This record gives sequence, structure tokens and C-alpha cells, in this order.
Amino acid sequence: MPTPRLEHSHRPADIANRLSSGPDASYLRDWVYGGIDGAVTTFAIVAGSVGASLSAKVILILGIANLLADGFSMAAANYSGSKSENEDYARLRAIEEKHIAVAPDGEREEIRQIFHQKGFQGDELEALVSLVSSNKTTWIETMMQGEYGLSDTSRNPLKAALYTFAAFVLFGSIPLLPFILPVPASASTATGLTVMAFFAIGSLRARWSQRHWISCGLETTAIGTVAAAIAFLAGHGLQTWLG
Repeated sequence: MPTPRLEHSHRPADIANRLSSGPDASYLRDWVYGGIDGAVTTFAIVAGSVGASLSAKVILILGIANLLADGFSMAAANYSGSKSENEDYARLRAIEEKHIAVAPDGEREEIRQIFHQKGFQGDELEALVSLVSSNKTTWIETMMQGEYGLSDTSRNPLKAALYTFAAFVLFGSIPLLPFILPVPASASTATGLTVMAFFAIGSLRARWSQRHWISCGLETTAIGTVAAAIAFLAGHGLQTWLG
């Protein structure tokens, strides 16, 4: 039986080099979130505009305005949210530093109970408590993970915002293609391209998943299509109601 291909080397020098840079923060959710929202909101504008018999020029103006304004709004919100997460982590870390300084025995007991819940007991448990509490940095990081479920891998708020904006503009521009390229400019064409955009987002997501790219693509397509249908039906219903 052939040896499975490993994702990275386990030679001591390679391990040291890989760990020296620390863990990488993931911005996958920013990319997926921005891509789906960009495609959905732009599609809703296109579908509503076509239903209202607006010209291609007006549809492009409305669509591009949405891409820039809504994309920036999402990016700014993601920036603020990511920054708030980092600030909350810093606040909780400061609390742990204070507690270790003021009530070290209580903090050791917390370490003891954290590892006890993981199945350690007796002398082995006490050795772990002594070892972890002997290094302040390790002690604090263990508390942050065990008590709050937080790691020290912070996400860069600016990167999170840029990934969201880039995905929003990239995939949000797809429903506008029928009004730019020499193809039939209709809601049906925009719908087909939007569905393809959803599938592309899901397929790309499979790179960070153990699932097959077709499965990821179909799942994202289903989610995005439902969201787009809700947006379209809401717009169509309001148009019918308001005349």
C-alpha cells in the first residue's frame, strides 16, 4: 500500500521554520461572505430593474453604484467587527494577567480543572498544572483557550475588509455582464450567470475543505439561490403592490 502524501514536511528544520512564523489567520469566511452577498444584492437590483423595463445604461449605473457603496459598507463593517474581536481578546487577556498576578492559586485551580476535563488525573495532572503555570505566556494562552475558547491567532481587520470588498466586487459584477458584453441582456441570462457565480464560490471553497468541489459548489449554489430568490420575490412583490 503506497504511503499517503503528507501536506508538509516533518524534518526538524522544516518544522522549526514553519512554526517560527506562527499560525496563519484564515480569511476564507470574508471571501465567501463577500462573494455571496455581492452576487445576491447585485442580482436583486438587476432583476428588479429588468422587471421595471429600465434601460441597460440605468441598470449598469444602479449595479455599479451598489457594487461600490454596498461593497464598501460591508468591508467597513467587517473591519470594525474584526477590530472589535481583537480588542475583546486584548481585554480578556488583560483580565487573565491581572488574575494571575492577584490570585495565582485560583488561576492554577482553573488550569487544574481545565486539564481534568480533558481526562488528566493524579500526579500527571499536577505535573501539567506545575508545568503550564511555570511560564506566564503559556499560562495565559492556556487560560484564553480553555476558559474563553480563544486562540492568539488574530485576524488583520484591514485584510478582512479587503477580502470582503474584493469578493463582493468580483462576484457582484457577474450579474451585470449581460449588460456589458454582447450577450442577451435579460433577467434569465443574469440569473444563469449568478448561479454560476455561486457555484464558483463553492468550488473555490473546496480547496479548504475535505469535501469534493462539486459538493461544495452545489451547497453554495443552493444557499445563494435561496437568498437570491428571496431578494427577487421581495422586490417583485413590492413592485406589484406599489404598481
